[in-house]
Amino acid sequence: EICKKDDIDLVMPTIDTDLLVLSQNVNKFDEIGVKVLISKEDKILICRDKNNTGEFFESCGVKAPKTFNDFRKYDRGFPCFIKPKDGSSSINAFKVENEEELEIIEEYISCNTLEDCLKERCFSHEFTIDIFCDFDGNPIYITPRERVQVRAGEVLKTKICMNKVMIEESKKIIAKFKPCGPMTVQLIQDEITGDNYYIEINPRFGGGAPLSMKAGARSAETLLKLLTGESAEYQEGIGCNGAVYSRFDQSVCI
Repeated sequence: EICKKDDIDLVMPTIDTDLLVLSQNVNKFDEIGVKVLISKEDKILICRDKNNTGEFFESCGVKAPKTFNDFRKYDRGFPCFIKPKDGSSSINAFKVENEEELEIIEEYISCNTLEDCLKERCFSHEFTIDIFCDFDGNPIYITPRERVQVRAGEVLKTKICMNKVMIEESKKIIAKFKPCGPMTVQLIQDEITGDNYYIEINPRFGGGAPLSMKAGARSAETLLKLLTGESAEYQEGIGCNGAVYSRFDQSVCI
């Protein structure tokens, strides 16, 4: 009704809880000529359950940490990581240093009726890959960046890192996922072996996506071109590799 009243052409989700309901109702928007920038429902279901996400990454031929749904079966050593399987924004996500902590935190999360998902190792380098595809899932921009500083799940400082391995692994994920428009993929890197372990997919613009745009991945402008029927080709690289960007909040008293 809002789209009809205000002559809206595009609906674009920016939060995880909108994804499933929008993917299930694309046809209703199609009937009134409104484009919904959302991937297919079966792909959204992969993203909303951390167990499904790990299995999907492995099916793409990339590495993912081993996951456990029963803390009593966890046997991979410490530290490890525990989080709700359908969580968002790092809410109720904890690094666990030992078995006693694990049992206490698992009980706390269970009291909040959230299921846990354990990660086998903790790494010091975390990356987000900002991906933008056309409406058929063909990649246009792939922009890896290191999450140098994070607060409450949102990146505060990031470094553009056009890593060739990450870009090629992203292409494998894209080929199987076929995202409609934007997608962010998160990974952690083993600083000893250099191996990448993929942990999360968000099929939407992430909070740090404007930083990739500033670095040269002009996905917002490209989206407007796609809406008018123009085509867009894959862009091999952007001009600001190594650039560091900071985000900040500002409170203004009037």
